[in-house]
Amino acid sequence: MANVTVIGAQWGDEGKGKIVDWLASRADVVVRFQGGHNAGHTLVVGNTTYKLSLLPSGIVTGTLSIIGNGVVLDPWALKAEIERLEGQGVKITPANLAIADNCPLILPVHSELDVMREAAAGKGKIGTTGRGIGPAYEDKVGRRAIRVCDLAHLHELEPQLDRLCAHHDALRAGFGEPPIDRAALKEKLSEIAPFVQQYSQPVWMRLREERKKGSRILFEGAQGVLLDVDHGTYPFVTSSNTVSGSVASGSGLGPNSAGFVLGIVKAYTTRVGSGPFPTELFDADGQRLGERGHEFGTVTGRQRRCGWFDAVLVRQSCAISGVTGIALTKLDVLDGFEKIRICTGYRLHGELIDYLPANAADQEALEPVYEEMDGWSETTAGARRWADLPAQAIKYIRRIEELIECPVASVSTSPERDDTILVRDPFEG
Repeated sequence: MANVTVIGAQWGDEGKGKIVDWLASRADVVVRFQGGHNAGHTLVVGNTTYKLSLLPSGIVTGTLSIIGNGVVLDPWALKAEIERLEGQGVKITPANLAIADNCPLILPVHSELDVMREAAAGKGKIGTTGRGIGPAYEDKVGRRAIRVCDLAHLHELEPQLDRLCAHHDALRAGFGEPPIDRAALKEKLSEIAPFVQQYSQPVWMRLREERKKGSRILFEGAQGVLLDVDHGTYPFVTSSNTVSGSVASGSGLGPNSAGFVLGIVKAYTTRVGSGPFPTELFDADGQRLGERGHEFGTVTGRQRRCGWFDAVLVRQSCAISGVTGIALTKLDVLDGFEKIRICTGYRLHGELIDYLPANAADQEALEPVYEEMDGWSETTAGARRWADLPAQAIKYIRRIEELIECPVASVSTSPERDDTILVRDPFEG
């Protein structure tokens, strides 16, 4: 059986939670391989809604859930999330949750720096969640991170604290802030250490054993390809690689472990925070998409910006991330539109182009070129077979397939797990 990698093929918020939940119920292991608690998945199981930020979606069904080394981990946010889910009746133990011992920690100093820099950035503001994700990744690459494995060696932490403080104290002084209180930081780490350590292990070994057993492994991505630090709308991106290629480096399994790459794609386009958005709508249609799609961020609660489907961006995302098939979500939000538009290209300073340029100013200057289609008046909500869909909705889906050069593997027609039209089972390869 194939492994499956789930990624967002737009700017995140594509409805990955429902798809991952459905796949997780059939997987033996679910792995988070990048990002931090700045991402979120909302799972609706029966009458209960679960909001996850750090924990892999498999945790709700008791599936072995692994936080890989590619994630930056806020140990206090982890504790709060576990306690909240346990309050909803979810059982979380070292038997079903494992955290990579080489996973870097997000410290209070990281979120403080994140907030200070955003406040001082003026027009250069990126729109981060202020949770310290970027500064934590910077410290990882700068070789001054404190990692999960270090929690068992706090008495030997001084050299790492020297490196950490040499960097951060200078930055804090520039913002008029006092140096890091090393004693207070060590005290906080010593208090949280026992909680985190119970889940810590070399997860690459655990995954290797699971793979030998023939276990179905589901790799769960956060955010979306257009937020990838290399391939997204830089600098308005996250601080990790969100593409499927980071499955290998972020989990400790080899590059042949990704399996079927399922790109989650919303039937229109949304994004949270600052940055270019060629098809963004500022009219009644945009407002209608936002209201009908309940477009608010799982983690931030921020209202999402809404626009028509951008086939140029999704085609590029699918190519860069090696997407095998897409899961099209929120089709029902388009019910009742008289006309629907799809972006098929851009004009950049009068020239027609069919890709997202790398330069931020060029991205901001893009003008979408639209193709218009008739909408449908019937409802698609709750449809579970092609025969339940209006002919015009099927025509819209087929046109998307043509434009993005990637087949549809499933269509989601409501937040409910079973309201899905399955074309190809990712676990069957």
